[in-house]
Amino acid sequence: MGLLDRIGVDIGRKAKLEDGIAWAARNGVRHIDIQLDTGENAFTRFDDARCAAIREESARQGVHIALHTLSAVNVAEYSPLLSEAVDAYMRAYIDIAPKLGAQWIVVHAGYHFTADVQMRMDAGLDRLKRMVAHAETRGALLLLENLNKEPPNAEVHYLAHTMDEWRFYYDRIDSPSFALSFTANHAHLMPEGVPAWIDAIPLERVREVRLADCRRNGDEEHLRPGEGDFDFGDMFRRLEGKGYRGAYTNAFGSLDDMQAARHLMVDQARAAGVAV
Repeated sequence: MGLLDRIGVDIGRKAKLEDGIAWAARNGVRHIDIQLDTGENAFTRFDDARCAAIREESARQGVHIALHTLSAVNVAEYSPLLSEAVDAYMRAYIDIAPKLGAQWIVVHAGYHFTADVQMRMDAGLDRLKRMVAHAETRGALLLLENLNKEPPNAEVHYLAHTMDEWRFYYDRIDSPSFALSFTANHAHLMPEGVPAWIDAIPLERVREVRLADCRRNGDEEHLRPGEGDFDFGDMFRRLEGKGYRGAYTNAFGSLDDMQAARHLMVDQARAAGVAV
């Protein structure tokens, strides 16, 4: 599969899943990422018949589906009742994934409130272990994403936004139902930068690389290529040079913005010496 076919689009909440598959097929997009939290896409709106129809249509069109949980749901939750609700939320994603033929589910480590970092990390790790065990029974695959930093004086911070925090989880979970989603633009916000992250992470465990432009050491933004200073060509050169052959997912702007950027990114990769 050439590089263009490996670059997909994060539909998120921009379209009903069935419409997203049709859009992808018309535009030659082979991989879409979608949330099942709101409107017609809420996972409570899917019965077995709808799931089967989507699975068959996506296979017929050659469009791979991936699911993406909402980062606002705190995987590091430890409060009674809320904790059980987070478990139920994640199990629902895991249960529906094989019905839709989804390749994977992107999950997160949650967030803390500055004074409870270790408590939150421990709660999140325990929950992820439980969810991975549940995924094993369903034939589902969970990908843990490295999230973005927040301003230093913010009270709330995402977990797994540093190398060490991300490693805290993936070093402690060993399962065929658990892998990684590397958001390269989040690494661009960190002091080490993308090259250091690519050198440090276990690339053999990465199934997806998520992409957007942003500004070096800046704040969280999902800009279109050219609006920030992210070097896509260099990133492709480093990842492909180390043998990465997994998926890429554009996550910024409109569907048309992400579709147009697929071709631009291939050009930048080619200019950086990547065989596309």
